[in-house]
Amino acid sequence: MKNDTAGPQGSFSARMRLSAAQQADVVPLSDATLDDLAAKIAADAMVIGIGESTRFSRETFGIRDRLFRRLVQGHGFRALAMQDSAGAVAALDRYVQAGEGSAASALDGAWRPWRTAEMAATLEWIRAFNRDHPHDPIRIFGVKPAQAQPEDYDAVLDHVRESAPERWAEAASHLEPIRTAHRTDEHVQRARGTHPGRPFIDHARDALALIRSLPGVDRADGVLARMRLIVDFHERSVAGRDNYAGDGAAWADAIDDHRRRTGLRVVYWDGIAHTSAAAVTLGLAPERGPQQSVGSLLRDRYGARYVSVAIGFHHGDLGVATVPEPAGDLMDAMLGEAEPSAHWLDLRPAAVRRRWDGPAKARVISGVYTPSRDAAEHLAVACLADAFDVLVHIRQASPVRWLP
Repeated sequence: MKNDTAGPQGSFSARMRLSAAQQADVVPLSDATLDDLAAKIAADAMVIGIGESTRFSRETFGIRDRLFRRLVQGHGFRALAMQDSAGAVAALDRYVQAGEGSAASALDGAWRPWRTAEMAATLEWIRAFNRDHPHDPIRIFGVKPAQAQPEDYDAVLDHVRESAPERWAEAASHLEPIRTAHRTDEHVQRARGTHPGRPFIDHARDALALIRSLPGVDRADGVLARMRLIVDFHERSVAGRDNYAGDGAAWADAIDDHRRRTGLRVVYWDGIAHTSAAAVTLGLAPERGPQQSVGSLLRDRYGARYVSVAIGFHHGDLGVATVPEPAGDLMDAMLGEAEPSAHWLDLRPAAVRRRWDGPAKARVISGVYTPSRDAAEHLAVACLADAFDVLVHIRQASPVRWLP
């Protein structure tokens, strides 16, 4: 592999070929080697972030799920943190603790990327584990604060219908368009050309002003509080914040607080831009520069006891889009040269780090992905081995199976 950067570290900023030494660093992915990987990352870890480069791949989700099960069964991890609101994930936790409803029904209020047959199967496995271990169960929690749910819109509109029917149509004109964000995020609607036009946060604020103007609303069974939750939901969204980074500090606090309160070791599931243990620059917003991730904040707090695992892929049909082979300056292209087609790589040993480290770009396939701007659909990190302790890579991906 040609190295045209100063010092021992390589660089992914210009395409280089996989060397024989780097090929030797790669471990074929199998059930046996996943056992080894789980043991390596669990050794001293208190929190393990397992991130995917896309939420639409059955294979990358499957690897994350298989690794999580090994961390539970063999290494005592008993908490799963997910990027979703505390209220939505509470329904998942009720299912895995008490068997309330079904896995699919528990996911009804979850963020859309979680509403898949693969996630339902994970919940069913956790439920079975908890039945067999009633005194040592797995808990699930959301890293976001409680958010508005579709029933909050219903409650607000019902109140307007009863207290000021002449203003119901006006209230509905604000609330009906924006409630669609609970099924498809507003920024995704914009990317797909289905957005109705006016920013959702403006509709939400106008609806709040309307509700405040109604007589007796302060005595109306939490209607004003529900409306404030709706405004907060849209203010904190990607579109409302005009920022893909999310509220990393609050999410890291939620993980840290849960671990300290319960004493449980935590597995954190999210995208690689959030689980990265170093700041990331998003290709869709390079002007913002490096952004602190949840994982970078956890690395600051936990040091090596926070472990970052990144799962990526080379190409494939994800249902929402067909993703071509990666550009040569992405680390996904270099990992795609390695054999076999599914493998993993521990970057922490000093010799391995020297062979692989340096500035890097990794592909990120989000809900706004389009092949026409594939070159921008990535994250960039200043130092690969600071961002990710372990890389897992597969050659070809296929779509998850969406729940009805």
